[in-house]
Amino acid sequence: MSLNSANKMGLTAKILLAMVAGFLVALILRNALPGNAFVDTVFTNGIFNVMGALFVSALRMLVVPLVFVSLVCGTANLSEPSKLGRLGGKTVGLYLLTTAIAISLALGAALLFHPGNATLQQQDMAFQATEAPSLAQVVIDLVPRNPLAAMVEGNMLQIIVFAIVFGFAIAQLGDKASGVRALFTELNEVVLKIVNIVMAIAPYGVFGLIAKLTLTLPLDTFQSVFNYFLLVLGVLLFHALVIYPLLVSLLSGLNPVIFLKKMMGVQMYAFSTASSAATLPVTMDNANSRLGVDNRVGSFTLPLGATVNMDGTAIMQGVATVFIAQVFGIDLSMTDMLMVILTATLASIGTAGVPGVGLIMLAMVLQQVGLPVEGIALILGVDRLLDMVRTAVNVTGDSAVSVIVAKSEENLDKAVYDDPMAASEMQKA
Repeated sequence: MSLNSANKMGLTAKILLAMVAGFLVALILRNALPGNAFVDTVFTNGIFNVMGALFVSALRMLVVPLVFVSLVCGTANLSEPSKLGRLGGKTVGLYLLTTAIAISLALGAALLFHPGNATLQQQDMAFQATEAPSLAQVVIDLVPRNPLAAMVEGNMLQIIVFAIVFGFAIAQLGDKASGVRALFTELNEVVLKIVNIVMAIAPYGVFGLIAKLTLTLPLDTFQSVFNYFLLVLGVLLFHALVIYPLLVSLLSGLNPVIFLKKMMGVQMYAFSTASSAATLPVTMDNANSRLGVDNRVGSFTLPLGATVNMDGTAIMQGVATVFIAQVFGIDLSMTDMLMVILTATLASIGTAGVPGVGLIMLAMVLQQVGLPVEGIALILGVDRLLDMVRTAVNVTGDSAVSVIVAKSEENLDKAVYDDPMAASEMQKA
């Protein structure tokens, strides 16, 4: 490129600038023209909505091909097929461990700080909960009856299972399937190139997303659930900034400060989209180019994490359960607490990486311990903002596990990890 790279603003800086600009522009419109129909039609549901929706749609367009192709490549390129079982065991085990820690922290914090207030207004609370699938149904649904239908419907768990089986078959065939392996390797390069193209519009999409959110978020809702909001936010930040770095340090011996610094750009994407699935292209690019995670590991652990690793959602469920119980004056027994930990941990496996789905899973957790599902209406006003934060936590956890697993498998380039100047492909574009 002819532009001097030293004078060119990095993509991460552009994203941050777009977030601030979107917030300020929307705040000015909201205060200068409150309730204005023109602003609502032209800006909120017009320009800002289109900018944000196009960006998120472009990211989601990539999710199915990226997950399928990258998982097939990662599994097919395993030199030892037996390594798949070891890799999968480590990955799933770490994801379940971090989720159990997250929900335990959430329950402990909620019991300690008591965010609920039984005097809160409980009228006009209505939340129509979609029935969550049972654990048995989640297990049954792992195997797709029709792989093509699973791709069309975006059923990530089924796509992951089919991709792993497909890639494993290629690995087992060896040289007989060399042509298929080469095809998927080239397809992976094509998909990653599309990722770079989509990332070029990221600042504009983030501007639209933040601007619309600022114009539509009911700020007065914070008054009644301010304690709940602060507590969930505090636990989310503690988990992301303390627990994950601690695990990276203890289990891999790597510098956790470097890990956090290199996750900032990904966290901003996740915050903007509120979807770990939509952020997946960015997460994978960052893990490979900046954290030094070998693509054979990252292409397995990260798509899996975007589907099954929902620590942020588990934290919300833990605090919200205790909060709603306190609001309604219901005491939770130790058995109830253990049931919340178990249910929320297992529920995270079936939670899709899309905005707002955590509320559906929360309904299942509340039903398990006999709490009124209507209480979810209390937290609806602030859940969108918290959803954005917990998505950033989720993608941080995905990357932390990938780094730990890659280091344990000797598939991590430590020189790249330690290099503060290592740039992702999208930053080079």
